[in-house]
Amino acid sequence: MFNDVELNTDDEPVVFKAQLFALTGVQPNRQKVMIKGAAIKDDNWDNVATKMKNGATLLLMGSKEEDIPKALTPAEKTQFVEDMDESQLQSAMKLPAGLTNLGNTCYLNATVQCFKTVPELKDALNELEGGHGADDRALASALRDLYRTMDRGQTLPPVILLQLLHNVFPRFAERGEQGGFQQQDANECWVELMGVLKRHLNRKVNPGDPNSGTKSVIDTYFGLEFDTETKCVESEEEPVNKSKEHFLQYNCYIDKDVKYLASGLKNRLTESMTKNSPILGRDANYVKTLKVSRLPGYLTVQMVRFQFKQKDAINAKILKDIKFPMMLDTFDLCSPELQAKLVPMRNKFKEYEDSIVESSSSVKAKGGRDAALKKAHEEDESKEMQPYWLEDDAGSNNSGYYELQAVLTHKGRSSNSGHYVAWVKYKGDTWIECNDDDVNPIHVEDVMKLSGGGDWHTAYVLLYGPRKLPKDFKKPAEEAKSEEKMES
Repeated sequence: MFNDVELNTDDEPVVFKAQLFALTGVQPNRQKVMIKGAAIKDDNWDNVATKMKNGATLLLMGSKEEDIPKALTPAEKTQFVEDMDESQLQSAMKLPAGLTNLGNTCYLNATVQCFKTVPELKDALNELEGGHGADDRALASALRDLYRTMDRGQTLPPVILLQLLHNVFPRFAERGEQGGFQQQDANECWVELMGVLKRHLNRKVNPGDPNSGTKSVIDTYFGLEFDTETKCVESEEEPVNKSKEHFLQYNCYIDKDVKYLASGLKNRLTESMTKNSPILGRDANYVKTLKVSRLPGYLTVQMVRFQFKQKDAINAKILKDIKFPMMLDTFDLCSPELQAKLVPMRNKFKEYEDSIVESSSSVKAKGGRDAALKKAHEEDESKEMQPYWLEDDAGSNNSGYYELQAVLTHKGRSSNSGHYVAWVKYKGDTWIECNDDDVNPIHVEDVMKLSGGGDWHTAYVLLYGPRKLPKDFKKPAEEAKSEEKMES
């Protein structure tokens, strides 16, 4: 029995059933909720509206799936794909679980699905102990528990995570004139969740040293560093100010000349500003230049598509088509010092690609070099990989090469309206569209159509993961030596 369960009739009944699921573990589709002999529907309160009063007693009938005795379950019959419904098809293909929309909560659902593609993040969450205490820590624990349930293939409502998000960040709990939750900006949610995880997911820098300090897991795998130089363009006497800056996202600025992601990323490396000059004794023009001095294993790129319009008081959207690649090379964005560190691994990738092409007898007949590399890449997905980080910087990127693994899109004209969806890489050319609880396999070509240019879903946040080299790959010289040893 549960006392003092809060019920808000401004929300649909399915939201209340989601709350009961969080309390009892009984899935909403297995619940029958009764009040004075009447069963509550999923879509409205009409038939029980007159019976809903403070202090009313409700009866929940239903059982958790794992509580059903096996002897009572019917024998399983062979099912063919064409006879399966969407839920059965999802289970058969082992597609990821979806998340129920609890009323304009697609921004949260899409963010959670994108985060889930980072195995190191999930591992760190599993190391997080407990689930009580301040709401801030409980929010991280709720994400951990949500992923554990999703890993069992269960589509569910993220009720507890949403409630804690509202407690920690009240602006996400804002309601509209009709009483329902207002739509929120998905990137703001992304940034705030990252901040919470940064505070609570920490590991020792040197696990074998009991006196070792700790470092945030988020900084380890998502942290960007820039070397900056700020120079006054009106005074040669004023010294150049050098510093370092740290970010968890790389902003892609869009202007009339930007047509591709690469040029938008380069825009980020130069800033013009006006500030007081101590030498000139007045405001003067400055130019700030940046170079990446540390690449993270996972690179988050925010497409800066929203601009606040004072007249309409909305974040208006830039719909321009900006092409983004599946394979991203960030070498040209880096400082000379970092570039020197990336060269050895980049040479390994070149040697690997050359060896694939040389060993493929059917390159000319079946699509050439690109086809051979694509086939090898798909085969590599099941292999053990070499570390993707620099030897003295765990969690960094040691080549400058990235592969797209998740896209968060927005459909609409304002960040506080419309709809958000996550698109995540599955395997090969297959991706998954995670549209709340509607989870569908799609082809990679559909992902490349998310670049913008109209009212269709437009890429808002891109998540790139590290390109990896198979552990069993050897340089041609190393292979020759091993062959000589075998012959001798």
